[in-house]
Amino acid sequence: MKFTGYLLAALAAAAYGTNPIFAVHLYEHGMNANSVVLFRYLLSLPLLICILVARGRSLALRRTEIAPVAVLGALMAFSSLTLFAAYNYMNVGIASTLLFVYPVMVALLMTVFFHERFRAVTGICLVIMGAGMVLLTQPGEGGVTLSGYGIMLVMLSSLTYALYIVMVNVSKAIRDIPTVKLLFYVLLSGSVVLLCMIPLGNPLTLPQYGSDWLNLLALAVIPTVISLMCTTLAIHYVGPTSTAIFGALEPVTAVVLSFLILGVGITPRECLGAALIVMATTLVVMGDRASAVILHVRKMFPSLRRRKSA
Repeated sequence: MKFTGYLLAALAAAAYGTNPIFAVHLYEHGMNANSVVLFRYLLSLPLLICILVARGRSLALRRTEIAPVAVLGALMAFSSLTLFAAYNYMNVGIASTLLFVYPVMVALLMTVFFHERFRAVTGICLVIMGAGMVLLTQPGEGGVTLSGYGIMLVMLSSLTYALYIVMVNVSKAIRDIPTVKLLFYVLLSGSVVLLCMIPLGNPLTLPQYGSDWLNLLALAVIPTVISLMCTTLAIHYVGPTSTAIFGALEPVTAVVLSFLILGVGITPRECLGAALIVMATTLVVMGDRASAVILHVRKMFPSLRRRKSA
């Protein structure tokens, strides 16, 4: 069963990493980020309803659950919107890699606002992550650098997603809502937020070709419904930590697919920077396991010094 869980976790991460591949084709046909995310959410809703009905789940929400779910929907909408907007300003593989700093943000938020112990591994990961971001933002050939606006959008996406995860973990009102039911209402309320963005300078752009509808449907199915279902099953089989570690395949998938399908190149320096960010995030996700390894390594050095002195 563990092998099945690992396979599902890898599939979930890889499925989520396909986001930019479908989005870029839609941008080429004139759609904007707000419209792409809105259609992605709206097309996901019937699929989630079918899953809920098949499982015999009720769609009813308690009054105390409505406001927290609406806040989660707003956070998810802004996270998706800023990430998809960033695809217009930078290499989509690098954008997906920068997004992967959100577990580090979650650790910092839990430390600052909920008084969780600041672990040594978190500090080390911040240094590693900073080194990775420095490598990614260094000028490339011809002095070309990453768009500062694009980086800001991805960081906002990571922050809002980190806030989403923290709220899911700490809110008593939504703790008992089943995962698929929660996602349905998150995407529903997120759709309302995206609809409200239309008169605020984000005009609704409609699909122009049949292939556009196929790309939108693929966004709704692969990185949304399939990724969610595989994640839920993987957590059941191997636990949240192992499942989260496989999340490192998200940026890897995005980078590989952007190279193979979109023809977007990536330099060895950018690969190294991306690898450092993935390493830092994986260490944070591993949590106490990584801390135990670091503590063990620290204990090794005094013993080595004693042997030398002897």
